[in-house]
Amino acid sequence: MDFEKRPQPQPPAPRREVPQAEGCLTAVIRIPVRIVVLVLVVPVRMLWDLLTVCGKAVGRALAAVFRVLVVTPLVWLYGKVLVPVAKALGYVAHAVLVVPVVWLYRQVLTPLGHGLVWLGRTVGHAIAAAARAVGVAVVWVVRTFAVVPLVWLYAYVLAPVGRGLGRLGRALWEYVLAPLGRGVAWLAAGLGRGLAWVANAVFVWPWVALWRYVLAPVGRGVAWLAGGLWRGVVWCVMTVLVAPVAWLWRVVLVPVGRETGAAFGHAWRIAGYISRAVGRALKWLGWNLVGRPVRWVWLGVCTPVGHWVRDSVWAPVKRAGLEAGRAARGALRSARETVRRARRDAWRALVGGPADTWPSEREAVRQRGPVDPGEAPGRPGIGRSLGPVEPQPLSGRAPVVEHSPHPSGLRPGPAAEAVEPGRAPARTLGSKTTAPSAAPASSEISLLEGKTVNKQG
Repeated sequence: MDFEKRPQPQPPAPRREVPQAEGCLTAVIRIPVRIVVLVLVVPVRMLWDLLTVCGKAVGRALAAVFRVLVVTPLVWLYGKVLVPVAKALGYVAHAVLVVPVVWLYRQVLTPLGHGLVWLGRTVGHAIAAAARAVGVAVVWVVRTFAVVPLVWLYAYVLAPVGRGLGRLGRALWEYVLAPLGRGVAWLAAGLGRGLAWVANAVFVWPWVALWRYVLAPVGRGVAWLAGGLWRGVVWCVMTVLVAPVAWLWRVVLVPVGRETGAAFGHAWRIAGYISRAVGRALKWLGWNLVGRPVRWVWLGVCTPVGHWVRDSVWAPVKRAGLEAGRAARGALRSARETVRRARRDAWRALVGGPADTWPSEREAVRQRGPVDPGEAPGRPGIGRSLGPVEPQPLSGRAPVVEHSPHPSGLRPGPAAEAVEPGRAPARTLGSKTTAPSAAPASSEISLLEGKTVNKQG
């Protein structure tokens, strides 16, 4: 066991680049290059900032136009056209394809498949039973007429003959073929060794000697000569081309490029400050020359004038228009009521009794709009409230309350019995409770009797 704490190996420290000393050429070209680059870069930077601002404005305008002309129509088209059409198509597809297919699967294919499975199972059982019977018969026939005779033939004929032939072949191999093969192998081995020595002497040994004593020395000499020639060429290239180019790169091009890049960086930043200052100055001038006067005109002139026009001109005109509209609607309503009364009176004058005003009143209710919750859906003036109502007497007659045989208090139509002129249909919920509909339904002017019946709301 090691009880000593060994120090952990420290990673190697990063290699620091030693700054190179600047030469006189760098100090000489630095200031002129920066001045020239600043003069060239300032217009470019100002133009770049202007193009950036214009590009942002154009981008926002194009985005708004694209949103208004493309996105909004597409959203409307998707929400109002495509989605309903897709839902309708889905419903149609479900009704035309899915429902028939499901019905066909459940009502036709499933019973048919069950029947086919039962039929296949029954037929399979029958075929299996027949196959088992046929197999048993075939096995008995094959065993009786083929296997038993073949077993007897093998045991009493082929086996003794095979054992005799085996003893004969073993004796022939041991006493004839094996000695003959060993002799032929010894003879072939001797002949092969002789042929191999002759082949080496004629083909191999001369070529080996030629390679070892002629070709190899000549090749080494040629290689040494080529290596010397290559080293000479490399020395000439390095001395004549590479060394001057490296000196030019290290001493001239690198300092010039580094100072030019630094000059462009400083000039771009300074041009940014200048461009920002120019932009702020233009903004200040624009606000003081255009924005502030326009703001003063808007707050001091346009806003009071607009408020005066709104309060003194537009509001009275609007109120007058509303009053005129109400008066016109009231006049039209009175004219319709007058025409309706005249029509009922004409009908009463022609027929001789109270006219059935059910279709006309229903048309009037439909034209008037939604029925008030306190009115019945069939006839205006027939309320659903169960509160007490004080019936107003008719001109010359007292109100008569009747118990209607219909729960809704409405007349069944033209086939019903005519109601007496002095009576109004009553809507009751019991023997002692009378609904407000017991009051007269409408004001009637009789041309025959000359009596006026006023409607009480």
